[in-house]
Amino acid sequence: MRGNDVLPNAHFHKKWQFHVKTWFNQPARKIRRRTARDDKAKSTFPRPVAGALKPVVHGQTVKYNTKLRLGRGFTLEELKEAGIPAKFAPTVGIAVDHRRKNRSLEGLQVNVQRLKAYRASLVIFPRNAKKPKAFEGSAADVSNATQSKAAVLAPITKAKHVMEFVKVTSDMKAGSQYGKLRQERSNKRLIGVRAKKAAEEAAKKKDD
Repeated sequence: MRGNDVLPNAHFHKKWQFHVKTWFNQPARKIRRRTARDDKAKSTFPRPVAGALKPVVHGQTVKYNTKLRLGRGFTLEELKEAGIPAKFAPTVGIAVDHRRKNRSLEGLQVNVQRLKAYRASLVIFPRNAKKPKAFEGSAADVSNATQSKAAVLAPITKAKHVMEFVKVTSDMKAGSQYGKLRQERSNKRLIGVRAKKAAEEAAKKKDD
């Protein structure tokens, strides 16, 4: 508003029915989604509906590196540790990412266990039922095989950290614990300088 202008009349109640959003197709959409899921399960049978098995990785940057998520694919090192050939893995529903590298032993072990658990529960249908190969399932396994219809194949399970309590002793109370921490921090920081100085003194004594 400016000056002595007339107050505006906002006629928002006119033709209100044109601005109302309805959702009368919700029940039909629900049925359509369900039939689409059933069709997908039939078309992918006996493979899992969720798709390929993905590894557990940490998010990027300081903001997300404490979070776990599903990655693009397993590394070649993880497949080697699990005893699964890299070229064979995609044919049995295991995603492979040749670019990713393992930065920690813990992450490698988690994904190796994930691969081993998946391989143990996997039933591979033989191409020739009369002459099944060693890695293919038997006739009994094939007849008892069921399709996984879960939304996520092998969801992430984060282990809960158990806090350990230690009884405070008289040795812990003696002296300044803060000072001890500062001293250890200083020792760690100066370990290279002190090692270099000791080497120089040893060399000097040797020359003398």
